[in-house]
Amino acid sequence: MRFLLKITFPVETANRAIKDGTFEKKLQRIMAGLRPEAVYFAAENGKRTGFLIVNMQETSQMPAIAEPFYLGFNADVEFHPVMIPEDLAKGNLASLGKKWA
Repeated sequence: MRFLLKITFPVETANRAIKDGTFEKKLQRIMAGLRPEAVYFAAENGKRTGFLIVNMQETSQMPAIAEPFYLGFNADVEFHPVMIPEDLAKGNLASLGKKWA
């Protein structure tokens, strides 16, 4: 199952890690372990934020995915299940629309 991970890095923690040179190293190590399908970075609400698409077989994988961000950056981590268009098509929206109309 695909999940969108939203990782929000606290400003002070990220600033410290960038200044001491550990931010990029930690992030590369985490990404190598996760092997996300896609990764994007942006500023959201004034904070450095990462958006990752990861595949999980089961939700018991959530701690192993989140902990490196918690421990390495004191980051906030959110998990959101997401679909690609093919997944949405499998949901058979037309018949659901008729059933609940």
